[in-house]
Amino acid sequence: MKAKVARGVVFGILSGIAAAAVMEATRPLGGQASVIDWDAVRRHARRRLRQDWPMEPAERNRLADRYAALAADMRQPLFDVVGGPAFEIAPFQPLGRIEWIDLNVEIIRRVLDPVIAEAGIPRSRLTDTGQAAIDRYTGGMLSFLSYRVLGQFDPQLMGREPVAPTGLYLVEPNVAQWEQEAELPGDDLRRWLILHETTHAWQFQAHPWLIQYMNSALEELLALAGHRRQGAARLISLTVGLPSQWATVRRMQATMSLIEGYSNLVMTLAGRRVLDSYDALEAAYRKRSDQKSPLEALFWKLTGLDLKLQQYRNGEAFSRAVYEAHGMATLNLAWESAANLPRADELARPEKWVSRVTRGNVGARLASPGRRKPLPYG
Repeated sequence: MKAKVARGVVFGILSGIAAAAVMEATRPLGGQASVIDWDAVRRHARRRLRQDWPMEPAERNRLADRYAALAADMRQPLFDVVGGPAFEIAPFQPLGRIEWIDLNVEIIRRVLDPVIAEAGIPRSRLTDTGQAAIDRYTGGMLSFLSYRVLGQFDPQLMGREPVAPTGLYLVEPNVAQWEQEAELPGDDLRRWLILHETTHAWQFQAHPWLIQYMNSALEELLALAGHRRQGAARLISLTVGLPSQWATVRRMQATMSLIEGYSNLVMTLAGRRVLDSYDALEAAYRKRSDQKSPLEALFWKLTGLDLKLQQYRNGEAFSRAVYEAHGMATLNLAWESAANLPRADELARPEKWVSRVTRGNVGARLASPGRRKPLPYG
């Protein structure tokens, strides 16, 4: 009995200490928590880049001219595959790893700052500690990716600038390193990467509703994480999310899977037609995607990047299945409106999507098998 009483007293004391610690940690210190310090994120991200220097203007201009010539080679092959009238697409810009980090800090900041301001979290010792952890995590992820990313398209989500001209980039140090390590032909490698990112630009520029749809989804998430929530609900809405947020996230994930998967399909269809070294490029890409050190594999697992990669593979499988069975005209119905975008469950069941979007669509039915000779796809 005495032992139970003693344990109860000890438990009570420990509970009291824990409660006092939580109260002290969450006690408002005045003002609003910043949640993330973007300058600190940039410093953490740059810390690993000790061998990198900002790109010289002359080198940037030389590379921009080279990219422009290579992009011109791929312009017509792109439109031959996707169909529709050709139009001008913004030029590519070369980035070093430092410039890539700076660019993406601003991209993330542009999206998250309104969410943070809307949340209005009071500053406390807990939020200060959390900010330091978030700064290191975000900086570490950007630092890791700065050595992996080859090209990028920025649709300027939540930005004040119009969608055109859009931001198209190649991260030249990573491209050059891969070219050397895999012994790939430099011009064809860059043409191939330019083709992928240019397809993204076509997706958004030829279909202006897409940027509006993505912005609306982000604004919906912002509203759901708004300052009207209190206590734990506010914290949950900003981290793991609430059920109402998950539905929006799933819609966005399905859309991003299509965007990436479709671009991979176009990269294959057009690349195989015009690039003599396509087979070598494809083999090197698959090898690069599959080969990761144990540390890299752990990082991809911990950050969820492996799940993102799987989503994009699902999008590519969906795009390929629709294209091979029905042709590009049917697959392009996805770009006609937000209602035609595949839902999360339809990515694994492409015929269900085809049935839904072609119901009553005579033009799409005429593009079914036997009406069009598909392009070769390996």
